[in-house]
Amino acid sequence: MTIAHTLDLATKRLLVAAGEAPSVLNTQPWRFRVRDGDVIELLADWDRWLRVSDPRGRSLHVSCGAALLNLRVATCAAGREPVVRLLPDADAAPDVLATVCFAARRRLVAEDREMYELIPRRRTNRTPFDERLIPVPVLSQMREAAACERARLLFLDRRSAADLLDYAAIAQEELARDRDYVNELAAWTTGTGVPAYVQGPQAMGGVDPVRDHGRRAGSARFEPYPQLAVLTTAADEPADWLRAGQALQRTLLVGARHAVSASFLNQSLDLRDMRRRSDPHHRSGHPQMIMRLGYGSVVPRAPRRPVTELLA
Repeated sequence: MTIAHTLDLATKRLLVAAGEAPSVLNTQPWRFRVRDGDVIELLADWDRWLRVSDPRGRSLHVSCGAALLNLRVATCAAGREPVVRLLPDADAAPDVLATVCFAARRRLVAEDREMYELIPRRRTNRTPFDERLIPVPVLSQMREAAACERARLLFLDRRSAADLLDYAAIAQEELARDRDYVNELAAWTTGTGVPAYVQGPQAMGGVDPVRDHGRRAGSARFEPYPQLAVLTTAADEPADWLRAGQALQRTLLVGARHAVSASFLNQSLDLRDMRRRSDPHHRSGHPQMIMRLGYGSVVPRAPRRPVTELLA
């Protein structure tokens, strides 16, 4: 009998929810270890680490932070209070990124169930968005969601967004000249990574607000003024990356509640990490994610790992 068969249904539901999180190139670089029935350890799956584009492991930690947030949300929806420790023993057990203990009962409220039901509805959307502006109250809720996880969500005006798109395009060109990067990207844009059916179309015209994964099919005209946001943290260490991932996923779930879609434009951040550059000190913090937000069509879900693969 496999370990997966010995898990109770409630624990399997928690792990399925955690595995629905967004991750860099859909690598899903996480595994889980269940201890004594009331503790789950979140582990880094270094076999799925992007060694070229993510030499510090920053994107891996952000991805795992998003899975951790889903695990917390699912725990609350099950009527338990999650007690989380980040990097509980970084020296002796560096693979253990977090532990979640389910010691106390929790009174279930409507928001717990709603957030849990939003997990499978959230999708990365690389199709054109329409030109509707996201209402200010929705932006405020998304900003508050990030703040709950000790991060900041900064919404850019048109001029700043245009500048950031230029930076992304320049970074994309430089990355395309790096053979190791191109090979790594190719390895994760087939099969279980980011297959062609979720990459979206090529952009027509001068605005291309979607990252090029190399296999985009067809062409379409994207919104002329993409709505961009930057997620930042006060510091830039592994614990901050995990918090950024939790903030990212809480923000995306709140957005999904209002039918807001998102895709990512992290080329300049990848190039920064690959070149071992550091951010200049800025009061807004260290950028961890760059997002394009808006209202798009329904898109398919990228493939997910089964629970049997998620267990350490």
